Amino acid sequence: VQLVESGGGLVQAGGSLRLSCAASGFTFADYAVGWFRQAPGKEREGVSCISNSDRATYYADSVKGRFTISTDNAKNTIYLQMNNLKPEDTAVYHCAADGYYTDVHECPLIGISDFGSWGQGTQVTVSS
Repeated sequence: VQLVESGGGLVQAGGSLRLSCAASGFTFADYAVGWFRQAPGKEREGVSCISNSDRATYYADSVKGRFTISTDNAKNTIYLQMNNLKPEDTAVYHCAADGYYTDVHECPLIGISDFGSWGQGTQVTVSS
């Protein structure tokens, strides 16, 4: 499983960013895919996930109404559109996939099973 993120950067509060993740090495339709983030000194947080089998989605309460996850199955690419960004969204964002934790409600665990993986991450910094 290979996952390569792009699209992070520095943005002012209220701004938008779109993260992309190029996925390869697994059957896209059989996995749940999504994003988690980690800020210095804080625990890993499952941000958003989508099931490629039934298109169910999950969003952490902290991002509901502001972030949108989507996939392009033809390109094996996962996107995270982030609007109305806040300074507390500052973190390294990792794309993840999991063939075991496939229920989107298991999003906080995505990537950590023996059938999961995550990318190196992309930094998102939101200035106030």
